[in-house]
Amino acid sequence: MMNVWSGNVEPKPAPVAPWHGDLVDATEAGADGALALADRALALRSGAAPRSCKGRRLAAVFLNPSLRTRTSLVAACDALGVHASVLNPGSDMWRMELRDGVVMDGDAAEHVRDAVGVLSQMHDAVAVRAFASLNDRVADLSDASLTAFRAAADVPVVNLESALYHPLQGLADLATWRRHLGPSLQRRRLTLTWAPHPRALPAAVANQVLLSAAQQGMEVTVAHPEGFDLEPAILGRAQRFAGVSGGAVRVTHDLADAYDGAEVVVAKSWSGVAGYQDRAAEAQRRAAADAWRVTQAHMDRTANAGFMHCLPVRRNVVVDDAVIDGARSWVQETAGLRLWTAMAFLERLFTR
Repeated sequence: MMNVWSGNVEPKPAPVAPWHGDLVDATEAGADGALALADRALALRSGAAPRSCKGRRLAAVFLNPSLRTRTSLVAACDALGVHASVLNPGSDMWRMELRDGVVMDGDAAEHVRDAVGVLSQMHDAVAVRAFASLNDRVADLSDASLTAFRAAADVPVVNLESALYHPLQGLADLATWRRHLGPSLQRRRLTLTWAPHPRALPAAVANQVLLSAAQQGMEVTVAHPEGFDLEPAILGRAQRFAGVSGGAVRVTHDLADAYDGAEVVVAKSWSGVAGYQDRAAEAQRRAAADAWRVTQAHMDRTANAGFMHCLPVRRNVVVDDAVIDGARSWVQETAGLRLWTAMAFLERLFTR
């Protein structure tokens, strides 16, 4: 299928409705609502005047490192007149205990209930970045850290990447698809491919790509070696979205089949469900799967697909330089859109 949408013409923006409640995975907005946010981001990037949110306050708590999420959030707040308090537990604030009912005689000096309770009194929203532990599947599947923040907050909670989801990255992905593939994403073909990595990684970005694409009615191929299955609950959600949207979700372990006919290729490493049972075995499987690196030969099997990765990326481990630096790489564009999608969401959150 040929890409007929001109990347030089932005889609006509859809109306953006007020936001209510927490931002967990961006599917809360519905398919049309997510598109409206993506369109607003593209309009802002093209010069539309941002709506003033002067006087609003956001507390952003980073339990894990960040480059794009942190800088895009702070820059978006600055552009909208929002005061951002950026906090790093264990560095510029006390270490935080997220579990209930524990005797706090260790390194953590502040409980999430107390810290987030105070932040809720001083801010209009609280944002948090808290990765999966990769050692407790039950806790990760419950999104324990994000859930603890949501339970403690009296204001909306914004997910800056949790154990399961990365909604602001998902909105930037959606804006990229919208710009390159056109006004309708229905039945457009996207491949989400596992890629090698020196370390076990969480699946939040992969989950987000899957859900965002399925909600928009895209035909999604999830490709990975044996033993790297995504959570069945997430896959089931995506399949239900596809059933409503007219899209499709399929899984393949065939590397060649993964690329055939794809219009978008999104690469990401994840450790998979089986990794929780035996980390040593998971590491051996990872080491033996270097053929899954994204190469130009793989990309040549596609329908002139755009290549995407959320960054940071291990070059020539996850993807070859020739691909990520090539003419069909959308990686830098998507990273840049993180600013504008953050602005679009914060406008919607703070101007209701």
